[in-house]
Amino acid sequence: MKLKKMLFMAVLFLFGAEIANCQVVETSGKHRVLVLTDIENEPDDAESLVRFLVYSNHFDVEGLVATTSTHLRNKIADWRIHEIVDAYGKVRDNLEKHEQGFPTYQYLKERIKKGIPEYGLAGVGEGKDSEGSDWLISVVDKNDERPVWVSIWGGANVLAQSLWKVRQTRTQEELEEFVSKIRVYTISDQDDSGFWIRKEFPNLFYIVSPGENYRHATWSGISGEPQYGFASGADTTLVQNPWLRENIMENHGPLGAEYPEVEYAMEGDTPSFFSLINNGLNVAEKPNFGGWGGRYELYQPRFLAYRQLEDKEQEPRPIWTDAMDEVVGIDGRVYIDNHASIWRWREAYQHDFAARIDWTISDVKEANHPPVPQIEEKESYKVNTGSSISFDASVSTDPDGDQLTYNWIHYPEPGNYHNVNWRPLKFEGTQTSKLKMIVPDYVKIETPQTTHLILEVTDNGNPSLTRYKRIIVTIMP
Repeated sequence: MKLKKMLFMAVLFLFGAEIANCQVVETSGKHRVLVLTDIENEPDDAESLVRFLVYSNHFDVEGLVATTSTHLRNKIADWRIHEIVDAYGKVRDNLEKHEQGFPTYQYLKERIKKGIPEYGLAGVGEGKDSEGSDWLISVVDKNDERPVWVSIWGGANVLAQSLWKVRQTRTQEELEEFVSKIRVYTISDQDDSGFWIRKEFPNLFYIVSPGENYRHATWSGISGEPQYGFASGADTTLVQNPWLRENIMENHGPLGAEYPEVEYAMEGDTPSFFSLINNGLNVAEKPNFGGWGGRYELYQPRFLAYRQLEDKEQEPRPIWTDAMDEVVGIDGRVYIDNHASIWRWREAYQHDFAARIDWTISDVKEANHPPVPQIEEKESYKVNTGSSISFDASVSTDPDGDQLTYNWIHYPEPGNYHNVNWRPLKFEGTQTSKLKMIVPDYVKIETPQTTHLILEVTDNGNPSLTRYKRIIVTIMP
């Protein structure tokens, strides 16, 4: 057990060192993921499950567990998971023609589990085990060094019960090993067990916009402007029913037909697995890097935790939580907020979903497939002040032979170089395949600083599709 833990930690260390020192960040490889969903509390869980399944070849799906939440307190709806997976079974083989690796229908059916039909902490403790909580323990215990991403779309008490049971039945060392193999991304707090988990297991990797104020939560940037009343520079038509009917629900086969109309906000749960999609942008273990699932930083929030706690306790320790991006919207205005870290990618993730729903019914020759960005390798990704560094992506390709366009984004927030003295870096060729990054001699730094560049490569297919390359440049004094 001790050797396994040492090997696992070594892998994490080497991963972090690779990102820090070798600067084109690769994101291949599948993540293990287990979903906890209060499906049928409103339509958005079913919407997210449809999207999840058309990306299921990007994951090793370990479980789909029906749970309760503050919106669904004393029952679960595993039957709805079965309905949607049944529809997936009708289109799985066609999906496999477009990309390989989709789980079989039977494999997914065997991994649909039931949580306890009780609310929050009332469902945690002696005699509160469920099929779902026991299954979660068995998944984490597998002889697999990869962590398990627990994607929580509703209440967290299935995870809470698993942690409670392991703490009751194992040594402290075994408990620590168990906790070290879990990654949590939860959609706010939808019962009182999430705060309990964060307090009782302080070393657990945890991404959350804490509390129940959905308007301020990062995840609401996926579609929440009409519902939650915040400003956005994204195209709101892409997340509303007319676009969804045309591109997802109607005339797109049995799986698309399972996608319900939006009643509140579209797919509030989807950001919890967005960072696990291998699109060249996402780096799941680095929430501060930003990606389709948003950007998060590790700190202890100052505001109070879950509103139904009697004593209104404050967050007990640092968590991965809301961080701001500065983004220019389609209206030309500059937005600086946490929602922008998701909606900035909206056209890409909506077009990508539309293409994959097309895959459920279309022949390969009739559908669009994502481009393959490539950047010519360099011996060093370091640049001194007063000099420049160049990048060439002209070797990028497209499997359908489509024409490609290029967009280079300077993404300063994930790095530790922040426009010294408010004098920015300079760039030439941001809309071409070749980029020149210039560090003016007025930049004065005493230690090496990093900054991120994102290459977007987009084809001209219908719908247009985008893939990425992330480069980390080290600026030297």
